[in-house]
Amino acid sequence: MPPTGSDPGRDEIKSRIQGLIDSSEVLVFSKSYCPYCVKVKDLFKQLNVKCNVLELDLMDDGSHYQDTLLEMTGQKTVPNVFINKTHVGGCDKTLQAHQDGLLKQLLDGESYDFDLIVIGGGSGGLACSKEAALLGKKVMVLDFVVPTPRGTTWGLGGTCVNVGCIPKKLMHQTALLGTALQDARNFGWQFEETVKHNWETMKTGVNNYIGSLNWGYRVQLREKSVNYVNSFAEFVSPHKIKATNRRGKETFHTAAKFVLATGERPRYLGIPGDRELCITSDDLFSLPYCPGKTLVIGASYVALECAGFLAGLGLDVTVMVRSILLRGFDQDMANRAGEHMEDHGVKFLRKFVPTSVEELEKGTPGRLKVTAKSTETDEVFEGEYNTVLIAVGRDACTGTIGLDKAGVIVNKKNGKIPVNDEEQTNVPHVYAIGDILEGKWELTPVAIQAGKLLARRLFGGATLKCDYVNVPTTVFTPLEYGCCGLSEDKALEVYGPENIEVFHSLFWPLEFTVPGRDNNKCYAKIICNKQDNDRVVGFHYLGPNAGEVTQGYGAAMKCGMTKDQLSNTIGIHPTCAEIYTTMEVTKSSGGDIAAAGC
Repeated sequence: MPPTGSDPGRDEIKSRIQGLIDSSEVLVFSKSYCPYCVKVKDLFKQLNVKCNVLELDLMDDGSHYQDTLLEMTGQKTVPNVFINKTHVGGCDKTLQAHQDGLLKQLLDGESYDFDLIVIGGGSGGLACSKEAALLGKKVMVLDFVVPTPRGTTWGLGGTCVNVGCIPKKLMHQTALLGTALQDARNFGWQFEETVKHNWETMKTGVNNYIGSLNWGYRVQLREKSVNYVNSFAEFVSPHKIKATNRRGKETFHTAAKFVLATGERPRYLGIPGDRELCITSDDLFSLPYCPGKTLVIGASYVALECAGFLAGLGLDVTVMVRSILLRGFDQDMANRAGEHMEDHGVKFLRKFVPTSVEELEKGTPGRLKVTAKSTETDEVFEGEYNTVLIAVGRDACTGTIGLDKAGVIVNKKNGKIPVNDEEQTNVPHVYAIGDILEGKWELTPVAIQAGKLLARRLFGGATLKCDYVNVPTTVFTPLEYGCCGLSEDKALEVYGPENIEVFHSLFWPLEFTVPGRDNNKCYAKIICNKQDNDRVVGFHYLGPNAGEVTQGYGAAMKCGMTKDQLSNTIGIHPTCAEIYTTMEVTKSSGGDIAAAGC
């Protein structure tokens, strides 16, 4: 205990404090009456760790010590804890360090290689790692793409950039341009050349752009001093991972905290020929040849999006559906999107599941025979296609990264990881973000937001958590479907039929009128909670530019948008989005919702 009763200079007190820090295994600056200080002192008692405790309220110059500690650490409050010369912080940070295993590490005199290791170089993992590095932490990112059965692989950036949102939207745009060419003649454009599509030109352009993104991500990590390693990561103990590169070379790395951001990969069917002869979305976007006559197996958003743009390129496309379209989405909207696809040439084979795929002829593409059985009768279907695309869902990439060695609990049925509202797993120092989370949205912007906010909470003292409610999204089917909030079925389940009012309308975009197509095929509806001032709890839009329309209304829903507010907003004419400012017909009324004109 330093002498008291004097008023020494600031430098002398600073020297005394530094001497205590250097000579004490555990040093706690405390106040005898403070309940938070009592918590910390009790923790060390439970751990059988002897502490050097200074009760500042019992020292004549305690206030000077406290002022100097503020200068030295940026913290004026007590308790103020140091372990083996390392500043831990106050009560919350000390208790959290104990949960994370960091306290044991400091007491044992151990040191980790990194403050944070992120496993997975997709959008969420990159966002989290860059944010942590900006906050001054030593960060490593490990990313490794296991090749598909067809040998397809890709660069840094994850599913969205390489085999998801980005190439999907660009190929969807390719199909929209084909429709625009057809419309152009009706607007007076004259061209005599035969218009045809070149798969190779599109594929090269798309992949060149993706390559530029891959390079950009590597540059960003380097600029922020994030250690990027192109290796497969696997836990060997709670704080240690093994990294294996393409040549099989193994290295080992430790970290105080880990973030799992491994994402998902397409699911296969488990039938003869699926892995050997079929492709998935992981293969389609870099396929070196036009797929030709294509069977798409599945009714997920990936299935319908891929089927839509392939048909838009002029290909013969069939979708094999086991049960319903777009499970998890509003079924009224899903069926309308499917009907539009069917009206424009996409064939649907409903209530069938495949049983085998056989090769009839090799080639680029070759010929395949698909056998399927009905889910309702004894009927058997056989068909020949050039390409079979499987899009029946995705599996979390959590089964081979040694989570059992870290003690992380995983849902054995789907590989998803349960977390609390701060993305923390059952192991306090291991967190998870993105598509692998149990019960959360599988969307890139959600993973990015969660990753940034997680890093700020872990290393920046922030408290803001990711909000998983009212997340807007869009399915890029030929007629795009955007939504935010509850589906109609879910709203009825949550609030009851008597408390829900659905306003809806068909509409005809002005740009469709001159070509004379899709009259009253676009559809809009909002689902309102009558018990809460007709607050909009579900927003749904089927029409052009759905993502752009839904993004704005998604922000309005975050602000608590009501039906009256929509009705009192002046629309922008002539646009599709203005339909929500003039919508008056309710489903319950049974009134006519067809649009007659402007």
